[in-house]
Amino acid sequence: MDLTGDQILRRVAAALTQVTDPRTGEDVISSGRVRELQASDDGVVRFRFLLQPDDAGSLVRDVRAAAERVDGVSKVRIDVGLPAAAGKSTKVPTAAPRGVQRAGTIPAPTPQANFLPNVHRVVAVSSGKGGVGKSTVAVNLATALATKGLRVGLLDADVYGPNVPTMLGEHRKPRVSGTKGAEKIEALEAHGVKLMSLGLLLEESQPAIMRGPLIAGILKQFLEQVEWGELDYLVVDMPPGTGDAQLSLVQTVNVDGVVMVTTPQDVATGDVRRAIKMFERVNTPVLGVVENMSGFICPCCGTRYDLFGTGGGHRLAEAANVPFLGEVPLEVAVREGGDAGQPIVLAGPETAARIALLQVAERVMEALAG
Repeated sequence: MDLTGDQILRRVAAALTQVTDPRTGEDVISSGRVRELQASDDGVVRFRFLLQPDDAGSLVRDVRAAAERVDGVSKVRIDVGLPAAAGKSTKVPTAAPRGVQRAGTIPAPTPQANFLPNVHRVVAVSSGKGGVGKSTVAVNLATALATKGLRVGLLDADVYGPNVPTMLGEHRKPRVSGTKGAEKIEALEAHGVKLMSLGLLLEESQPAIMRGPLIAGILKQFLEQVEWGELDYLVVDMPPGTGDAQLSLVQTVNVDGVVMVTTPQDVATGDVRRAIKMFERVNTPVLGVVENMSGFICPCCGTRYDLFGTGGGHRLAEAANVPFLGEVPLEVAVREGGDAGQPIVLAGPETAARIALLQVAERVMEALAG
């Protein structure tokens, strides 16, 4: 028997009264931790959960599990709110330089709860610096997830360097379907991955000349007006830096996690460290750090050359207190696969880079599942 949203709502509320705080013995409903509980007729349950300073880290997981076990529930989405720190100073801050955001002044993101109802997970791949191989990681991450039978989309949000179509070997112009006023751009598909990129809409040599607000508009259009269908994962390849595109993404849609890409040298890790801080300030979880171009192993003699230094990604992850997802060495096969539109995780040689990229995908899945 199909249940209505109200029936599902009552059942979920009853189930949550069975989840108690081991510290106080109160259930999460009567203690006021669960707020704005909603349930739709299609079984999607949403609510806010207010953590207290001394709450166990497992409490949110217990709440989610209890809601997911209820008959009729198809999906549970929780917006976790953290309490304000006790004893916060009331001192008036001095003015920041014009155009510079003071720490803690970035407005909290308020994404629409039902903006992408058919997308289960949104994962951004980002960096603080260009040229570190972020798109290579994003393409191989999306393709590796698709090889596991998952429904995967890849949104190329790097409007100034939309290289994803080349790396996936797809250059067709996408079609537009639907009635007038409700048109949708049909995502293309390559290697089992649904794809959208500004590079598919521009001529090959046409530059993208636009200011920040236009970038935000294009990103929202690609999220909202592209027919993605049902997806288990939507991977978003971000432009480098900490600007309009990053803020627009977290303010438009719930981002489940960010994968940060760096190279070993300090010039790159310093920029990525700042990018990690930016995502933390807008309450977006960082899943971990991938160190790309970690070393070059000579195919002739087997000697390893650390062209960009060594250990920078490990040190960055440790300093930022985030997981280290893996190191990907420099290999000719990775470059050849990117140029030919054949990601190395598909059918490339069993090299250290291919193994590392497949392990990154496994660790991202584990982090999101946890």
